[in-house]
Amino acid sequence: MKLAVDPHPLLEIAAFVSVFPRPLGSGWPTLTLSALLDVAPPPLEPADAKTPVRDMLRHGGFKPAGRSKPASEYVQNAIPEGRLGDINAAVDACNAASFRSGLPISVVDLDRTVGDLRVGLAPAGARYVFNASGQEIDIGGLVVLFDAEGPCANAVKDSQRTKTHDGTVRTLSILWGATALPGRAALAADWYAGVLSEAGVAVERI
Repeated sequence: MKLAVDPHPLLEIAAFVSVFPRPLGSGWPTLTLSALLDVAPPPLEPADAKTPVRDMLRHGGFKPAGRSKPASEYVQNAIPEGRLGDINAAVDACNAASFRSGLPISVVDLDRTVGDLRVGLAPAGARYVFNASGQEIDIGGLVVLFDAEGPCANAVKDSQRTKTHDGTVRTLSILWGATALPGRAALAADWYAGVLSEAGVAVERI
């Protein structure tokens, strides 16, 4: 597949598609968050990613703080405190890679997206629902993933519309890196894709 990326002076992303040989809901014991945290980590220092990531997200006018802070910051705090458990193989691998790299990562169900995909800045006032209870996030000025129906993922909160579920078999992962951390997104993606591949998941780098 192809992913178009609009010019952005501070953004450095890595992305790949995963095809699971069976649905996420069928169980993947080697791809739980707890199991993945025991896998040797990539040679990264996740603590140094906070400022570069926030600076990258501010470029379009978005304010990445409070309830709109990067998802990676939540992961960095929640895992050591035991507040983030196993969800499904795709999300658990995403969270493990985010914890190891310090980068926010989106994972979407490709079969829930529509048409061509593009990464770019959301217009002022853009919003979408990000959880099952119908809560919305204002994503104006934030760099996001778009499909033909609008924005569907970003470094803060992914859209409920394209989230993974028990029947998911194809996902797109996007690592939201920064030029101030050169090569970080690619290195983290190598580790992330590697643990999936070792579990029998087909991975295609974009």
